[in-house]
Amino acid sequence: MSITNDIKNAFRQPNNTLKQLILINVLVFVVLIVTRTILILTNGTWVYNVIMRFLALNSDPFVFITRPWTLITYFFTHEGFLHIIFNMLNLYWFGQLLREYLGDRKLLSLYVLGGIAGGVLYMLSYNFIPYFADRSSFSFMIGASASVLAIVVGAATLLPNFAFNLILIGPVRIKYIAAFLVLLSISGAVGDNAGGNIAHIGGAFIGWLFIKQLQRGNDMGRPVLAVIDFFANLFKRKPKLKVTHSRFTGGGSAKPNGRSSRSSGPGTPDQSEIDRILDKISSSGYESLSKEEKQKLFQASQKD
Repeated sequence: MSITNDIKNAFRQPNNTLKQLILINVLVFVVLIVTRTILILTNGTWVYNVIMRFLALNSDPFVFITRPWTLITYFFTHEGFLHIIFNMLNLYWFGQLLREYLGDRKLLSLYVLGGIAGGVLYMLSYNFIPYFADRSSFSFMIGASASVLAIVVGAATLLPNFAFNLILIGPVRIKYIAAFLVLLSISGAVGDNAGGNIAHIGGAFIGWLFIKQLQRGNDMGRPVLAVIDFFANLFKRKPKLKVTHSRFTGGGSAKPNGRSSRSSGPGTPDQSEIDRILDKISSSGYESLSKEEKQKLFQASQKD
């Protein structure tokens, strides 16, 4: 089927993290919708509930200890159409900005960090704030909103004056969009979806902190990427070792296949230069960059 081939190609293509994140969320959603429909029609609703218990993040720490993976799976899981549509649209719009200026790997690490931070804040709040004591024993959470809000706030922190054209409103700077979404989450932290909104706040905080630390030269996402790379390498096919010999001709050290070791070219920007460019974007916007600065930013994103 062409759809299957399109999905395979999306995961095979390099530097395609944003589409892959959206695809994972959509595929999980579709599988759950189809599974739920079949199980309801066959009187197997309890099976679906069991499946959800192994995907959703439970606020009970004793339950979490038996299902630690739910701190990751919950932010790839959705049930409602409006929920996933809203999240994926925001992920695409704001994710494109971060991907263009920071690269795919930083986008991935921020998405994961935002989801983890949101999940941790949700569990801490429901177990240590008395207001939530009566609902902590049966509460669970799903959805990528914390991860997405980390991306939104991260983009707004990096490019505060970048504007989106909103229907019926016109151009609006993304710092105001991010501020509105954060305020909406704060106001909902005592409502019916209190746990979800608390997670949003955790994700938003990480989005802001991630960019601020990055501008200071500290990449908070390195541990996340190290773990992801470790598991990714486990499933990679190791190429067969091919031994070649180079003939020593005198005058210097010999290299395999006669090639010299690779070093970064003279045009490769260092971290201090990238930090300076990011600071310029933060204060004056992307449009203020020169052509050379834009090229350096692009080179840095490809290097990641």
